[in-house]
Amino acid sequence: MGSAPVSEAAAPQPIRPAATIILTRQGPGGPEVLMGQRGAGAAFMPSKYVFPGGAVDASDAQVPLATPLDPLCQARLRGDIAAEALAAAALRELFEETGLALGVPGTWPVAPPEGWAGFAARGLRPVADGLRFVFRAITPPGRPRRFDARFFLADAAQVAGDAEDFSAACDELSHLHWISLTEVRSLDLPFITEVVLSEVTLLMQGGVQPGVPFFDNSGTVPTFRRID
Repeated sequence: MGSAPVSEAAAPQPIRPAATIILTRQGPGGPEVLMGQRGAGAAFMPSKYVFPGGAVDASDAQVPLATPLDPLCQARLRGDIAAEALAAAALRELFEETGLALGVPGTWPVAPPEGWAGFAARGLRPVADGLRFVFRAITPPGRPRRFDARFFLADAAQVAGDAEDFSAACDELSHLHWISLTEVRSLDLPFITEVVLSEVTLLMQGGVQPGVPFFDNSGTVPTFRRID
């Protein structure tokens, strides 16, 4: 009787660079953040409430930003992918998933790359000077998708148009809404989102970060450090 075939170990999931925007504003009950719910059938974090964000596209590196990132953010974003591409990805994902554009009126000096035609069609160019790099986290092994995600804080005052108008959003996130920092933990949140919200609360209350928190799960041993 032959022996049963030995199953091969599953190939490790690649870690994709990603970017997320935590859009904030002052509401009647204090600081608010914009959240949306992922679909129940999503492969990654189904049914969870998250910030708008996603993987970096190759075309994001070709986006001519109307205003650059803050020099400190650029320095802290050092790594194997350009800081400008991460900023562009965050702005594109915000636009795709919510219909909100962080931009200023202007004509693109080049043809808009893939994924940016709708943004350019509004007569806007993306701005990055209002983005603040506040968190980085790499998804632990064993998850169906893995990302090296950078989280940016941004003020809704930079939105071109009505920050309540989600009519141009794609269907990736549902139940898009503004919610106060005092109520947001009543939502079904991923663990990492809860951790990021603690940092956001600190900053919105005037606190100072001693470097950007970084949950690094790229190796066999999880590590935490701060990026100076």
